Formats: sequence, C-alpha cells, structure tokens
Amino acid sequence: MYQAFMESLKGINAIPVTPFDAEGRIDYPVFAEVLEHLIASGIQTIYPCGNTGEFYSLTQEEARESVSFAVRHIGGRAKVIAGVGYDAQTAGELARHAEQAGADGIMVHQPVHPFMLDRGLVAYYQSVARSTRLPLILYVRSENLTAEALREASGEPNIVGVKYAVNHLPSFAKAVRLIGDDLVWICGTAEMWAPFFYAAGAVGFTSGMVNVDAKRSQRMLEALNAGNYEEAMALWDDMRPFEELREANRSGNNVSVVKEAMAQLGRLNVYVRPPIAELLPSEKKRVSEILASWGLLNQGTE
Repeated sequence: MYQAFMESLKGINAIPVTPFDAEGRIDYPVFAEVLEHLIASGIQTIYPCGNTGEFYSLTQEEARESVSFAVRHIGGRAKVIAGVGYDAQTAGELARHAEQAGADGIMVHQPVHPFMLDRGLVAYYQSVARSTRLPLILYVRSENLTAEALREASGEPNIVGVKYAVNHLPSFAKAVRLIGDDLVWICGTAEMWAPFFYAAGAVGFTSGMVNVDAKRSQRMLEALNAGNYEEAMALWDDMRPFEELREANRSGNNVSVVKEAMAQLGRLNVYVRPPIAELLPSEKKRVSEILASWGLLNQGTE
C-alpha cells in the first residue's frame, strides 16, 4: 500500500528552513522561495516543520499553517512530509491536519520529555500512527528506543520508515538487521554521518545543507548509491567544515549556520527564534570562508 511512498524516501530527505521577518513572523513569500529552490534543485522529498525548520519554536497554529502552505505551493511536484510532535494527543491532531491538508506523509518528532522508556515511546508512536491513514516516519533521537521496541512499533501498518539520529552505528545496524527492509532506514544526522550509516544499511539521509547547496549532497547520494565510498568520503571531506560548524555548541548552531549561509548568498535573512541565536562574528566569518572555498562567494565577501 505504501511501497511508492517508501521508495521516495530512498535518497535526500530535505528539511527546509522556516524564514522569519523582522517582527518574528513566518515570512511566507520567502518560504515559497526556499521551497522553490529545493524543487528546482531536483529534491523530491521535503519535510516542513523539521528541526532545521525550528519546529519546536513554532506555535501549533504556525505548524499547521506551514504544512498547509508547503502542500499548496509544492502542488505535487515533490512529496510533502509534515513534522508533528508535542504531546501524543497534539501530535495526532497535527497528523490529522496534515492529512486533511493533502500532505503525503508524517514525520513524528522525538517526544520532548525528561523521562522516557522504550515501551512508552512505542505507545507514543502507536497513538500517532492510529490517528491518521498517512504513512509515518519515526524520528529516533533517543537511545532508549531499542531495536526490539522499534520492531514492535513497526507492527503498525502505516509506520514505514525510521529517521535514525543516534550516532551509535552498532545500535543502528542491530535494528536494521533485526527488522530488515520492512522499514526504510534513513540516516537522520545528514551528510556528516551518511557514508557510515549507508555502510550499516541506510538507504537515504536527511539534509539541511541542501537549503544552501544541493549539488554537493546529490553528488554524495550518487556516490553512495554506486558504492563508491572513496568518492563519498572525498565529498565528506569537502562538506565536513560546514557540518562541523553546525554541530558546534552541541548542535546549537545547526539552524543558524544554514540561515547565515543563505543570508550571505542573498537568499534569506538570519532571523532565528530563541532558544537558538544568530552566529557570533567569528562564526559568520567561518561561514564566508567555507562558501568561498566552494566557489559560491568571492574571496573576502562577508
């Protein structure tokens, strides 16, 4: 039933930024440009309300509006997978809204809670899955969710994929080998980890960097699909400074680096919402250096 959708996950899963204006509101004309850039770059799977989209800084109403806007603007030119989260009831309500709005699928964010058990996470995912007929991807960021618990959750017929964002490859490999291709396995920590997750069984990866330069990410995907790990690692070396800067401050820079790069390319402003913040001057300079090394900025451009 979901086979065609599952095939669409085997590649780059793009997480668009959410642009804000000077008053802190979502800037929908610029959001349209962000989405258009991804589509023009050949991206086929787009996730509004992902972490690079600052999901947890959006109100629930803004999350609904963002998904509806993305569905309308994309108009079937790419798959739209809506991020949902918060408590289980709210996540289910957001999933139902996404289905009504015409989204193609749902990504269930890691629950934000100080205490978690694997059986509790399974119950959370089951609750959201049973609220919609859309296919679900689980965004796994907690080591509490064991391979056995993932197998139990995958008993829900519309849970079809896992965005695995715990950088512990033995745990990931164990889950892949236990469950197999009943689920689509996605590296949830982007280009920085994609080659290593592919070796352990991933068939796709998420990316925020595609907001800036999709060509590099696509070349990595091509190399991985061809089993050319030498080429993939050469590209990894090329992209690593950008991704390391995003990982700085315990990944607190994740979104700010992407927005800064887009701003320096004249495509976005740098506004982010608390609890994240704009980059420091030294970090902005480093972004300029990286973009210049990629040939996207002239040397010395600030």
